[in-house]
Amino acid sequence: MADQDLPAGVTTALDRDTVSATAEVPAPAGDVFDFVRSPANHPEISGDGSVKGNRTGPELLGPGDRFGMAMKLGVPYRMTSTVREFEDGRLIAWAHPGGHRWRWQVEALGGDRCRVTETFDLSTGLFPPALRLAGFPKRHERNVATSVANVAAHFARP
Repeated sequence: MADQDLPAGVTTALDRDTVSATAEVPAPAGDVFDFVRSPANHPEISGDGSVKGNRTGPELLGPGDRFGMAMKLGVPYRMTSTVREFEDGRLIAWAHPGGHRWRWQVEALGGDRCRVTETFDLSTGLFPPALRLAGFPKRHERNVATSVANVAAHFARP
């Protein structure tokens, strides 16, 4: 994706199985991490607008937690995901039954700034070749870039 197609301040990286987007956020890392791991915030974060609401699960996600979301891509549906990776304050990743993961990493930069990265990783999926044939991970480049920009914008508000 050309830089002019990306939200301002966001960079992306793409390889065979993953696409990542990164931006600096004007907030402490702990605040950003808690914002990302709260399913109630996922509709605001969603880069493609497919996440419509939190249905079930804890307020703040932790190791092994399951949570359900109301979704819509053309038609409404529901999706339950499970936290598969967790390092408090630094990393959280979840997967739905298809197995591929959405991973968020937050790195403190000092002061009230941090770097946030979202990665879509199809290597953990049940059948990665099918996802590659469907154009992934490239098809998620705009989505992860917009998700990261949405997190940064949330914290840039006065």
